[in-house]
Amino acid sequence: MQSSVYRENPFSSDGRLQTSTHWCVVRYAESGMRVLVVEDDATIATFVARGLREAGFTVDTARDGRSAFATAMSERYDLAIVDLMLPELDGLSLIEQLRARGVTMPVLILTAKRSVDERVEGLQRGGDDYLTKPFAFAELLARVHALLRRGGGNRPEASRLVVGDLTLDRLTRSVERQSRPIDLRPREFAVLELLMRNAGTVVSKTMILSQVWGYSFDPGSNVVDVVIFRLREKIDKGFDTPMISTVRGAGYVLKAA
Repeated sequence: MQSSVYRENPFSSDGRLQTSTHWCVVRYAESGMRVLVVEDDATIATFVARGLREAGFTVDTARDGRSAFATAMSERYDLAIVDLMLPELDGLSLIEQLRARGVTMPVLILTAKRSVDERVEGLQRGGDDYLTKPFAFAELLARVHALLRRGGGNRPEASRLVVGDLTLDRLTRSVERQSRPIDLRPREFAVLELLMRNAGTVVSKTMILSQVWGYSFDPGSNVVDVVIFRLREKIDKGFDTPMISTVRGAGYVLKAA
């Protein structure tokens, strides 16, 4: 993949994004708009992320489809910018899987493909807009602005997660199984929410550490094992069918009873 995908350089000689009307810069910092940039080319990803941050957005990046899926399922974003040619999981499959899980954020597709059929396929499989390479950064920024305006920003997610007979309510911070209240500590609640949002999918220990604790803990720490043990005591003990399983060497998975 070529790195020189921009027709124009949006940055001035001092390294800052040019904020003239030519660049159509729109500030979103006050509203906390979050964008996920999914691009395997480090140069392109850095360039786009840098420009968006200068425009006031909070930006996270992912280098492959699988890590992007995990990030999008565990965090809330107002918009995603997704390249099609991704390792691990291609862009269209990533978008399809996110839509299947109920993720409704607008998605701007980036691609070097130019045929009408390919663009139509991208829109039919869940994309909201298409931008072909090479492109001017001003156009990317304008399209981001249009998608956010059209989508009304961050669309509300369901406050309740339900997997089988287990229910988690993010607003009331409550958990029930078979209508029986379950009292959880904050970390236990966060880990359970992550497992429920990825129900049926193995969630690695590294992913749990990253999403719940950040990177402040050594990956060799047993904090995840301790919380999983506590969750099993509270979620599975006393019920006919356990929901939390360990996949040796891979992580943990929660499945409907």
